[in-house]
Amino acid sequence: MRSRTDSEVRELLRTSAAGLLERLPQLADELVKRGRDSDEAYRMTVPYEDHWKSTHEGLRIGITAILQPRHERRDVAYAQTVGRRRAEFGLPLDSLMRSYRLAAQVTWNGVIDIIGDQGQERLPALLRSATHVWHAIDRQAVAAADAYRRRENELLGRTNQRVNAMLDALLEGRADPAVAGVAAGALGLPEHGRYAVVTTRLPAQPDRVHRPDEIGGLRFLWRMRPDLEMAVVYLGDRELDDLVAAITPVVCASAGVSPVVESLADLGTARRLAEVAMRTCSGSAPEVARLDRRLPAALVVCQPELAGHLAGGVLGPILASPDGGVLLATLEAWLRCEGSAARAAAELYCHRNTVFNRVRRIEQLTGRSLARPLDVVELSLALDAVRLLPGGW
Repeated sequence: MRSRTDSEVRELLRTSAAGLLERLPQLADELVKRGRDSDEAYRMTVPYEDHWKSTHEGLRIGITAILQPRHERRDVAYAQTVGRRRAEFGLPLDSLMRSYRLAAQVTWNGVIDIIGDQGQERLPALLRSATHVWHAIDRQAVAAADAYRRRENELLGRTNQRVNAMLDALLEGRADPAVAGVAAGALGLPEHGRYAVVTTRLPAQPDRVHRPDEIGGLRFLWRMRPDLEMAVVYLGDRELDDLVAAITPVVCASAGVSPVVESLADLGTARRLAEVAMRTCSGSAPEVARLDRRLPAALVVCQPELAGHLAGGVLGPILASPDGGVLLATLEAWLRCEGSAARAAAELYCHRNTVFNRVRRIEQLTGRSLARPLDVVELSLALDAVRLLPGGW
């Protein structure tokens, strides 16, 4: 009995397939119309001609597969092609899956129309054939969804690579105005606007660092290098003070902040200046340096040979003195406290008279007076050179 029913099912499917193929253009028209009427995404992303052609071909291949041995069927392979194309068009995956459910309805309704008037005796075979039809279309839908996801991941990866490549070109100063314009669209940023660049040294264990895309209401676009990280920051109407306040709690090492630049094309300059600012940081504690507030130190790190001569010529006698470390610390505190002996003494944990005595000793050894502005400039720059150059204090 089972063998007879199976034979009837196969015969019914062959009859249905032949009838459906004769009505193929009408079935494609119905399926496309119902799909586009019920799903705005199809209307917005897939051109009508492409939609109709792919639907017609998909129905033809799927119906023909009913008449073919499994190894000759092309319905699954074609479904994979459709899935990839719909991902390229940007059609949502839900819309693609809905189209396969609709195709199952249209196809099965066509089978009913062809077989339904042939008598009640064919009802068992008709019911069993439903399983074959719906299973075949479900198999196609699964294949289309898998291909869609793979293609979507490929496209997303290429998009991210393209965006990162454009961002790298901007930061390295290799982008001409045309590239800057394209990058603005890809990054979702204005080509002309207020930007700054942040650079920060990587901590000892960089894998533990997570850089959010938004900090303090400011958007950050991060790029990693072997020894540092860089971020393009769109300021809008915010100021550098806001940027420094936002990143200070999250930096784990030295960081440099560039001056404000007025377009994406200027990011290469901003990146170089941010790196200079970062180089003015000394010590291992986290520190954020704004270039516009570290210009003397920036001059020192940009001219290390001259800075070395300056350090030796001005502070050489102190460096050679047995108490050179104490004197340099006193000079740094004196300059930072703007010549206030009381404040310097509080920082150094000593009596103010001790500070005066050390200041006189500094003046004797260097031949400079801390009361003369030009001498103060030389001493300050020389102190920065000693602090920032390799082998310094």
